[in-house]
Amino acid sequence: MSLLDNVKRRFARPPEPVRVAVLASTDPDERVLAWGSLVRGEGWLVATSRGLRIVPPEVTSVVDAEVLPWHQIGSATWLATADGGGRFDVVPLVEVEPGVQARQPKVRHALSDAGDLPAVVRRRVDQTVVASQRSPLPGGGGVLLVARRIPGEPVREWTVVFDDDAQRSDPGAREAARQKLADLVAADQPD
Repeated sequence: MSLLDNVKRRFARPPEPVRVAVLASTDPDERVLAWGSLVRGEGWLVATSRGLRIVPPEVTSVVDAEVLPWHQIGSATWLATADGGGRFDVVPLVEVEPGVQARQPKVRHALSDAGDLPAVVRRRVDQTVVASQRSPLPGGGGVLLVARRIPGEPVREWTVVFDDDAQRSDPGAREAARQKLADLVAADQPD
């Protein structure tokens, strides 16, 4: 892609369905940051100030499309192709109980034109993570302890994500994870 094409892309307006979908959002401050065209004319994968959303090719009604908030993205892996497209594999997180998140099944988004989307997604997900620490559990396996910024919240939120969801039901693993999380939260508190 030439320098001129890059400049044009940077100042391009989002496609009309993307603009309509974001304008119809319940958050009047939401704005489009980047978008990529999904394959087979399936619409767009859009990065907004709130998170990731899929916008269909035709917006038939003013409906607030579901947004995956940045702090609920466990990982977003980008695999580029030579033609400017590629594939995003996004692993959403869901809170299963206070302070504990679980990974949801990976969602694959195939893009024919990614634009600036990969860089924006990477930056936004990274900006939510304040601190993270992997910690082993007794008997094997481990947990990821993560502090994230959540928009509108005055303090960062610490959560634990088990490497293996089955360990969440093991009382020994749960207690060890709970203690590790409590120790990090206590160390994070100002004196």
